[in-house]
Amino acid sequence: MIVLANARSGLAGGGSVRHLPFRRNPRPSFATNPDKHLAGFVRLLRSGEICYNPRRKGGPEGGPRGSSEEGSRWHRLSGDRKVVRVAKVKKLNARSVMTLPVGKHNDGGSLWLIVRPNGSRAWVFRYAWQGRRREMGLGPLDTVSLAEARDKARDARQTVRDGKDPITVREERDATAPTFAEAAAAYVEAHRAGWRNVKHAAQWESTLRTYAEPFIGSRSVDSIATEDVLEILMPLWTTKPETAARLRGRIERVLDWCRVRGYRHGDNPARWRGHLAALLPPRSRVRTVRHHRALPWSGAPAFMRDLKQRDGMAARALEFLILTAARSGEVRGARWSEVDVGTATWTVPAERMKAGREHRVPLSPRAMELLQALPTFEGTDLIFPGVRGGPLSDMSLSAVTRRMKVDAVPHGFRSSFRDWAAESTAYPREVAEAALAHTIPDEVEAAYRRSDLFGKRRKLMAEWAAFLDRAPAEIAAVVPLEPARKARSRA
Repeated sequence: MIVLANARSGLAGGGSVRHLPFRRNPRPSFATNPDKHLAGFVRLLRSGEICYNPRRKGGPEGGPRGSSEEGSRWHRLSGDRKVVRVAKVKKLNARSVMTLPVGKHNDGGSLWLIVRPNGSRAWVFRYAWQGRRREMGLGPLDTVSLAEARDKARDARQTVRDGKDPITVREERDATAPTFAEAAAAYVEAHRAGWRNVKHAAQWESTLRTYAEPFIGSRSVDSIATEDVLEILMPLWTTKPETAARLRGRIERVLDWCRVRGYRHGDNPARWRGHLAALLPPRSRVRTVRHHRALPWSGAPAFMRDLKQRDGMAARALEFLILTAARSGEVRGARWSEVDVGTATWTVPAERMKAGREHRVPLSPRAMELLQALPTFEGTDLIFPGVRGGPLSDMSLSAVTRRMKVDAVPHGFRSSFRDWAAESTAYPREVAEAALAHTIPDEVEAAYRRSDLFGKRRKLMAEWAAFLDRAPAEIAAVVPLEPARKARSRA
């Protein structure tokens, strides 16, 4: 005889104890390892998937071997509270859940789909707790998919196995789960120190406050579903694809943070791969690529000649930007302590680089002349300080090009440099990309390429500075390298 808790009087703890008859001649696997079988048996009891029917006909030995009656009096609970024999449950699928008739449909693992006469469809998790069966709603089908319902049911089964009531646990969690607005603010605060600058944190806060919080800001984070995320993204996906993509990624990260903190369970409704990718078109299909306005590389020397006639710290910063092919933020934040005059090298720290890695910039003789002609200011280490002593604003360099009535932006001069290097020099592509501090997209190639090609980049930047100092007549005589090669091959 084996003593187990009676399934009807206490599946998950407490209740009376009944002596249950088992086979007198157990199978060899049970005889050799009874503890393993009993542990699995108790798990089924606690999850409410089976119960004992002492009134079933047949006795402990069951029916003939191989028949449906073979075994003991242990059976699975059905939806109408009757005791039926254990049968293999036919799993639901994403198509069938939309067409099932009115009734209660079992997906296995205590997960049920309830279809009501009014057409509504909702998920229910059934389990036994302290001698009685309970049902916990998991949400309607139109907001909770089959995969999400299975995840929620799995979490609920684990809660029962841990000796806790899933409904009570959910009520306690709902009482402590923050709203999305509160979670977003906590996420930004937790990651603020790891971001490159204050502007990045401000962009995070502004994006979520403008587009997400009007829809889900006051909602508890564990109640946010896929439909809520789609409601936010759909108006932006085709009109502002870049903004929509960044917004989706930020919502996803906030909800991931909530899951790790225990505020929500199940899949992330803002996840792209394998989830929203099936509901929204790829961003590459809907976005309009707009490049930074840039001068043709042949017009750069004339622009530099006019730029040298301009006064002001912003004009000198723009000239330095063009000579070094650096980004605006890197130049505006440049400090004297980063420049090694002896080696003519400017080292940009990782926190100011887009890729988050330190970058060495070889300074041409013209770039060194520009720096040596600049005044230094007491109380600041900035090379190009603003009027109030802080860094120049991000619009100050753009204002210079506007006043010069040139259809280009500061960042566009990096494109001018790249086109010049490709069309007018024989330097390998890798050298030009390293000069622009571009990351290597191929992870394998990046793992093997350890050098920053500094020596070759120094020669390239010196030639770039010499080209910018040429007269217009000399520029007209320059024949692009690729067309010249083609002409020679035809000859």
